[in-house]
Amino acid sequence: MFTLDQARSFVAVAEELHFGRAAERLNMTQPPLSRQIQKLERTVGVELLERDNRRVALTAAGQAFLQDARRLVIAAERAPDNARRIAAGQLGELRIGFTAASGFSLLGPMLGEISAQMPQVHVDLSEMVTSEQVVALLDGDLDLGLARPPFDETLFESALLFSEGLVVAVPSDHPLAQLNRSLTFEDLRDEPLIMHSPTKARYFYDLVVRMIDIEHKNVRHTVSQILTMIALVAAGRGIAFVPESAKLLGVSGVSYLRLPEVREDPVQLHAIWSRTSKNPALERLVSIVRGSLHDNDAE
Repeated sequence: MFTLDQARSFVAVAEELHFGRAAERLNMTQPPLSRQIQKLERTVGVELLERDNRRVALTAAGQAFLQDARRLVIAAERAPDNARRIAAGQLGELRIGFTAASGFSLLGPMLGEISAQMPQVHVDLSEMVTSEQVVALLDGDLDLGLARPPFDETLFESALLFSEGLVVAVPSDHPLAQLNRSLTFEDLRDEPLIMHSPTKARYFYDLVVRMIDIEHKNVRHTVSQILTMIALVAAGRGIAFVPESAKLLGVSGVSYLRLPEVREDPVQLHAIWSRTSKNPALERLVSIVRGSLHDNDAE
């Protein structure tokens, strides 16, 4: 196996096409440089350079070998700095899971913050419901989840990212959208409902049935994604209880009505991560998130 010094020597000669200039570039004399090239050619088993007293030229094999030798030398030069930057969380990978609803509210600003403060960290995104995120975090397939409670606080550290209101989505031409007074639970009693799946959207299902006396005979459709609910509302299939950030979807033909009987901002989104994670990039992201939350509290 050839050495890194031999590869570095070959690159210098191949680029200079002159042993004297290559030796000067490498801060060495010409005889040991010639020996390095000879050893390299013996190891590789082919002639890489054609040389005589007047000229040095690359053989076809030398041209091919030069590309790989350059990559090897560059990688070797970058390796110590990369290791230091990875240890500092400046380089590496972050695998982030997110719920569909967080995708149109918080995810964009978070990715912008990562790009600004950790520009050389690669981000891999996976859309998952909270239960899937929990499994992936425990299996080591995710570094951070944007998830809904509850989750096991003995296994995960967390930070509450934000809370928002729960609103009623109704077709824009629905009589409820034309009321000249506050909406009440009684107004909804006989309305066809588009409900959250009790298995795939358990957080929202539990939240709604805990706060509102649902008439299950009125449930027309059961779905798992907020966007699907809003599309069905726009199509006149019923009304739905959705987080206030659903307005950001910009679906036409839908009005969003607050329920004064619902306490303010009951919908929560948390960042969660494994207590045993060793990813330096995650540690840096968590410090950024916590710093951002602290700044928001101070305002």
